[in-house]
Amino acid sequence: MVAPQKEKEFKVIGTRPIRPDGTDKVTGRAPYGADIHLTGMLHGKVKRSPHAHALIKRIDATRALALEGVRAVITRADFPEVASGATSDEEGPVTPLPFLMDRVMASKKALFRGHAVAAVCATDPHIAEDALDLIEVDYEVLPAVVDVREAMLDVAPILHDDLRTREVSPLATARGDKPTNIAAHRQLSRGDVEQGFAEADVVVEREFQTSRYHQGYIEPQNATALWNKDGHLTLWASTQGLFGVRNSVASLLQLPVSQITVKEMEIGGGFGGKLGVYLEPLAALLARKSGRPVKLTMSREEVFEATGPTSATYSRVKIGAKKDGRIVAADAYLAYEAGAYPGSPLGGGMNGVFAPYDIANQRIEGYDVVVNLSKTAAYRAPGTPAGMLPTEAVINELAERLGMDPMELRLKNAVAEGGERANGQRFRRIGNREVMEAVRDHPHYRSELQGENRGRGVAMGFWGNGGGESSSSASINADGTVSLVLGSVDIGGTRASLAMQLAETLGLPGEAVLPRIVDTDSVGFTANTGGSRTTFAGGWAAYDLGLAIRAKLVERAAKIWECDVAAVTYADDGVIHGPKDGEGTPRRFSFKDLAARLPRSGGTIEVGVNVTPSGAGPAFAAHLVDLEVDPDTGKVTILRYTAIQDVGKAIHPSYVEGQIHGGVAQGIGMALSEEYYLDASGRQLNASFLDYRMPTALDLPMIETVLVEVPNPGHPYGVRGVGEVPIVPPLAAIQTAIYNAIGVRFTKLPITPRVVLDELLKDEA
Repeated sequence: MVAPQKEKEFKVIGTRPIRPDGTDKVTGRAPYGADIHLTGMLHGKVKRSPHAHALIKRIDATRALALEGVRAVITRADFPEVASGATSDEEGPVTPLPFLMDRVMASKKALFRGHAVAAVCATDPHIAEDALDLIEVDYEVLPAVVDVREAMLDVAPILHDDLRTREVSPLATARGDKPTNIAAHRQLSRGDVEQGFAEADVVVEREFQTSRYHQGYIEPQNATALWNKDGHLTLWASTQGLFGVRNSVASLLQLPVSQITVKEMEIGGGFGGKLGVYLEPLAALLARKSGRPVKLTMSREEVFEATGPTSATYSRVKIGAKKDGRIVAADAYLAYEAGAYPGSPLGGGMNGVFAPYDIANQRIEGYDVVVNLSKTAAYRAPGTPAGMLPTEAVINELAERLGMDPMELRLKNAVAEGGERANGQRFRRIGNREVMEAVRDHPHYRSELQGENRGRGVAMGFWGNGGGESSSSASINADGTVSLVLGSVDIGGTRASLAMQLAETLGLPGEAVLPRIVDTDSVGFTANTGGSRTTFAGGWAAYDLGLAIRAKLVERAAKIWECDVAAVTYADDGVIHGPKDGEGTPRRFSFKDLAARLPRSGGTIEVGVNVTPSGAGPAFAAHLVDLEVDPDTGKVTILRYTAIQDVGKAIHPSYVEGQIHGGVAQGIGMALSEEYYLDASGRQLNASFLDYRMPTALDLPMIETVLVEVPNPGHPYGVRGVGEVPIVPPLAAIQTAIYNAIGVRFTKLPITPRVVLDELLKDEA
């Protein structure tokens, strides 16, 4: 789907209206999932495995059911049986339904600490908590593996006896028919890599490791379920996708989707971590078994141990260049742990690893590996921060070895429109070079950094962005406003960005469009809010809605004026023009005037659309950071940070800047402080916000943003998704800046004060 580009100045797009949901949120009136209170509601709790790997020999809930106030207990036996080859309707890659069901509640084995093995509901949350201790579970503890490289060894404990390596590309070599923890093997290739390295004058190769990182959303997962007497199930939850929850629960409980309604609620953060289901099926089964509505809410410890962070990774990148800086070969090896079930964000890492560069000879090999930890989930540009860290760090080292400016080296090898990638795809119009030039010419880059133990680093970032199915509808109100009905959960301001695109199309002020998110019964299927797809795909729907409304208003005006439709036009300022009347005066209606006449001229105008646009435009970013390392404490202080990003067209610049600020903060956390601190048994030792050290306002400087606008030709308003890219560059930019500050190249992230001190003081030990 290719749209005509708008060259003129916009009236609404690019402005900064007040957010439609702002008042309710700052006054505390906005309803979130855990705010639900239903008559007769019971409270649920989940019994979780204390072991990372164990056979479940017996579960006995007799004592728990005897406790006064307990109304029901469920185990895996309460789920319907499914065929081994069945797949789920969960969005994203095709998932075997038994794996999804097993992830929600363990069957024969517990595969990670925190794995749900039973759930209980009672009249009081404290009674439910007490009942957990009365549910008896006999385990046979098995050896566990929590490191991705150890899990790939032939001698590693096997999680799934029936798991075999899936060879994703024809280039990949089959690994035999034997149990393995390597769920998938992928390989992409272009040119002759070995010949390219033979021609190189300088070659740099490095290995890197990254920790698990959690999304850190403020609102924990929650779910409330109510069964009507007619068998209809209603769910309330904190989720990034109403229809994703509906489809997953329908698959797990073997129900038709028409028998489930998922209600719209506000969401207290997600960043990809709330795309899957955890509590919703449990709440549904408890509600059905007890005959009462049931609500469950996770504790923070449960969020850390039982939901999905992003993968811990091991990577190795080798890059070769000629003396003039032309890169002639690049080779990447990526191993991503998926948690207990296949499906790490390996694809994001492989797609991003060499994306900003035109390299004739390249090879990318990736492994998806299961370990005895909770199943990983999406986290803002899933897999790409860890995938691009080694490349960007090696590019910086290569520049030093060649005696070249880091940005000049990048510009010399920058991929542009028409450039081919390792997967065979070619880029359409992109802003990669424009971003690089903006960094090179920025005062921050050209300034002199003074002081001891201070360093500067730069790195690129990439995300391909997504499309996907979106539905919405709109109706004209008699007062000249337009009601916009949406099915996409609003996390980063999409109510405003979609309403603004409809207003622009209709030539109306932004405040004239009133957006509302509705439940799964009130709008057509809409894909999850994620992958930076919503403003792009939902914007296409808003644009099509606007065109449909314009056409209907032209028809209505022609009917009122009793003239041919061809004689009526709709101007971009929202004024409808018609032929002259009998006295020679041109006829015209403002949008508001014609809206007021609709009830008396045929009724309200309402339209609906469903779109699946394919023109999502990739986005590039570059970050520049100055920092200081305290050699006595190991603490790294960020002094200055500049983020430059191609945003296509900034619909609401304040929201775009906010997305960039948030991504930078999370990327800084990945680089410097956040990690899953695990013991050998797979127990997380820092499962709280006190010990899992996310950056706060005290840890960050003012973040400068520069919005580069290279319109996406696949969208009527040039939109590119903006939410994923800014989390990618901080890791390599900070790693390089620390090297430039103290002369140490750290290759294992995060680079915490303890890690810095261990390195600086190693000769004194």
